[in-house]
Formats: sequence, structure tokens, C-alpha cells
Amino acid sequence: MTLPSAHDAGLAAERRSAGRLLLAHPLVTANGPHADVFPLIRRHADWLGKRFQQVLGYRLLVDTSYARLFKAGLGTGAGHRLERSTGTPFTPRTYACLALALSVLVTAPEQVLLSRLVADIRAAAADAGIVLDGTGRAAEKRALAAALRQLVEWGVLTETEGSVGAVKQEDGGEALITVDREIARVIVAGPLAQSRSGADLIRRAADPGFGGPRTYVRRMLVETPAVHLDELTAAERDWLRTRQRREAQAFSELLGLEAEIRAEGMVLVDPEEEVTDLHLPGTGTLAQASLLLMERLVERLRPQDPGHPATGGRLVIGVAVPDGLVAELLAGLVTEYGQRSNWQRGYLDDPHALQEAVLDLLVRMRLMARTGPLRSEGRDVPEGYDGDVPEGRLVTDVTGARARESGLVLLAAAARYATSVTVRRAAGERPGLAVQEEFPL
Repeated sequence: MTLPSAHDAGLAAERRSAGRLLLAHPLVTANGPHADVFPLIRRHADWLGKRFQQVLGYRLLVDTSYARLFKAGLGTGAGHRLERSTGTPFTPRTYACLALALSVLVTAPEQVLLSRLVADIRAAAADAGIVLDGTGRAAEKRALAAALRQLVEWGVLTETEGSVGAVKQEDGGEALITVDREIARVIVAGPLAQSRSGADLIRRAADPGFGGPRTYVRRMLVETPAVHLDELTAAERDWLRTRQRREAQAFSELLGLEAEIRAEGMVLVDPEEEVTDLHLPGTGTLAQASLLLMERLVERLRPQDPGHPATGGRLVIGVAVPDGLVAELLAGLVTEYGQRSNWQRGYLDDPHALQEAVLDLLVRMRLMARTGPLRSEGRDVPEGYDGDVPEGRLVTDVTGARARESGLVLLAAAARYATSVTVRRAAGERPGLAVQEEFPL
């Protein structure tokens, strides 16, 4: 076997660095926080464009001052939400302000006063039948300020004199803003012209098109912390199971991601922790409380016989979390660790807020889920999508693999955070043989 030359290895490393950055930050500007890698993106633009299109069905646009990777989304409830500097997620009103601002900025002059921009946004809201101050002027100003601050972070707006935060001032502070109309025009990635509503836009954006199951599964792997089999249609499960080893190698070479393949699904792990917006384990109250809660839930709810499809058993992907158990365990953790570990006082004083924040993180990490329809049952599958497999082909049966009688479900990937690991082998299998491990729920 011929080993790659130093030049080839260096070329692959450059492309991998550029691809990883675009995956984590789909908009990169020449003078933004990742300006040092922008020259690599421009240097390898053609190669990156072809690879992103072939592998994920994403379009890459590279200009002299910015690079934009147009991602497609994964359907309802699967987006990567925007957050304020405090970590508070954007509200629907903030998203509305962001959309209205973009509608104005695509045709705005190169420089504009903040007061003029706000007036134009209000006019656009009136045209769209949106009442911006429906919850009070203070809330409206905070939402508008957060939207404008996000546009500054993206490079759409530059604070030439003053700050967009002046919009929150009681007397309506002023600022001079420079507008980059080109970047404003490439912010929205979805098919706006063909969509009839916001929900329709999300559905259309998530349609993998000609790529079908192959493209959708690949997007799931790189855009979510874990992929469980019952989140896939029969055709998607069939494609993943027949291609998972080759896909693991391809993602390792393209993006430096390592695959963990289990009976219940597949996870792509980034050893460098660069291509994710969520971290667990991590620092801070929520990360610590979430990790400790996972350990206790897995210990309490792990099935005695989770089964294995390869041995004729029933696949277990998620088990029900009894009502009140999360609150009970968190209360114990607060008593045992809260004061000693200097957890945030606001969470110590408000157990309900702590529980909601912890559950939000764990659901986004795909370690827990709320009961509801699944993709394997037809949820969010586009019309005309080829979700079936040829007659006679056997795929992993996910019927009943996830508990449905509870509001909360502990998913198989949660066992990655358990204090012990279980490896189950087929009956009669010699210990020295390689096996497909289970997430040991």
C-alpha cells in the first residue's frame, strides 16, 4: 500500500480544517472571528463545494469576503436554536424581529441610522400584520436588540458609531450602522419562494431530494449528537446498516469524526470538541446536574434484558421515566452536590427551573426524549419520499423499541454516561471475536 506523501497529508488536513469550520459555523467572513481559516476555505472552495454537495446535499457559496454553507435542516424540532449572550434561547418574537430586519436590510443603504432602521422594521412589521409591541415596549426592545446583535455577530451589520444596544434605551439612543447587503441576502437558506408558511418552509428545507435516505441519514449523523434507529424510516435504517462501516471511514477522512456503532444506532464523536454547540460532560451547573442525573437514571432504569435483534431479542431504544423520578433525583443531587459545588443560586432556589433547564439540555443532546410520533412512523416524511425497502429485504424492527406510555423517555445513548459498561455477545460466541456492542441501557 502506498502511503500518502507529506503534501497529500497536508492538503487533506487543510481541507478537513476548512470543512469542520464550515460545519460548525456555516457563515464565515474574511474579517470575522474565524478569519484565520477563511483563506483555507477560499483555497479549497471547489473541492469543498463538491464534497458537501455529494455527501450532504449542501450548497457552498464562497465569495471574496464570506463563505456560506447552506444547510438544509432535519425537520420540525430538530433545529439549532439561536441564543442571547446570556444563553437564553430566542423567543418567537425575537425570530420575528430577525426576519423583519433581514427583509429590510437586503435593500437598505450602505449606512443607516439605527432610528431609521428601527422605523423601517416597524413598517415592515405593519405590512406583514405583525404587532411588535404586543407584549410591551420593554420586551419589544429587548427582542429587537437581540436580533440586531445577532446580525452584528454574523457580519450583516457593523457598528460604525455607537451600538445596536442603544435601541433598548428609554429615549431611543442613536447609532450609525454599516450594512453588508450581500451577507444579508445569504442568511436564509430555505426555499422561501416555494413555501406557503413557516411549517412548510421547514418541511421543504428538510427534504433530501434526489439524495433520498442516503443524504438524510448523513445529515442526521453530522447534525445531531446521536442517531437512534427508530428516528429513521425503513429505507434509512436499511441504508445505514449496510453502509455504516464505510460511512464511518468516510466521515473520519472528511471531517475527523469518529464513529461509535451500536445495536440501537450510531454516534459521530469529535475528539477535538470543535464541531458541536453542545457539550456534555461540561462545566457549570446545568452540565454537572445533567451528567449526575444521567448516571442515576441509567442505574435506576437499565432493563435487565434489553435484547438484541441479532439474537432474536427485542430491540430496546428507550425506556419510560416514571412521573416524578427526575424531580426526586434532582432534589437529591441538589442536597448532595448543590452547595458544595457552588451551583447557581437561581437554580438552587427554583427546583422547577433547574429541572426544565436540565431536561432541555438532555433532550437536545438526544439522551432523553418526550413521547410523540417518530420518523419511523411517518413523522416529517416528505410527500413522495422513498421510505420503503424492496420486498424481501429485512431491516431492524423498531416496533415498540421506545416506550410510549410516559411523558419522558430515557434513550439508549444515555448509557454512554453510565459508570459501568455492559457488552453483550451472541449465544455461543467466543470472547475473542469482535462484536457489535449495545448502548447498555
